[in-house]
Amino acid sequence: MAKKISTLASQKLDNTAKGRPIDKLRSRQEQEKARKKRYRKLWIRSSLVVISGSLVLLIIFLTGANGSPSPSSPSSSSKFAYAVGTPRPGGQAPDFTLPSTKGGTFNLQQAEASGKMTLLYFQEGVDCEPCWTQLKSIQTDLGKFHSLGIGEIVSITTDPLGQLQQKAADESVSLQILSDSNLTVSKTYHANEYGMMGTSMDGHSFILVGPSGKIEWRADYGGAPNYTMYVPDATLLSQMQSGMSHQSS
Repeated sequence: MAKKISTLASQKLDNTAKGRPIDKLRSRQEQEKARKKRYRKLWIRSSLVVISGSLVLLIIFLTGANGSPSPSSPSSSSKFAYAVGTPRPGGQAPDFTLPSTKGGTFNLQQAEASGKMTLLYFQEGVDCEPCWTQLKSIQTDLGKFHSLGIGEIVSITTDPLGQLQQKAADESVSLQILSDSNLTVSKTYHANEYGMMGTSMDGHSFILVGPSGKIEWRADYGGAPNYTMYVPDATLLSQMQSGMSHQSS
């Protein structure tokens, strides 16, 4: 009996001794799996950070490459972003003479002779209600525009003079509206390149001309991708002031 017990104890001891390396091996395998899992998670996180950073840099590069401006070229993410066409700020504004809703004609050089700046507002015409809302808004805030040194504010569009006179009367707009029915002036200022209707009419462009005939500021709001047809006066005045400051510095 004692011999049997001794034999059983010996077998148990052998099994225990044999099992220890197996238990250790299993433990090392589990630790290795856990380590690899941690490394895999870390690699995924690092890759996501690198990809995100690359996308941000790509967006910044593309935005800069497309000439997305700050006030004279504001960010394309801005609701009221605008392009800057030609002739650009710093260049000479081409002279012109056009028939006016106030009777007679308007001549740019004569307006410059007053010693004040002239604001040209190119717009789509009688069927563009936001454009007339813009005119009425400017008319309401006329004092704020005058305080910047602006004398004349004239709007230029491609509709016949008679239609413009009737629309101005209907909308109670007293600002001068000029008829550029042949697109001659619009093409000279490339204002017809920033609208929703191709090049057949103007978009929504503002060009500020100084007393010397030099362009002080320009904003073409009506082009792709936003096709903005109305800009609040507060935004318009703010961007105009910023653009003028940028031009003079």
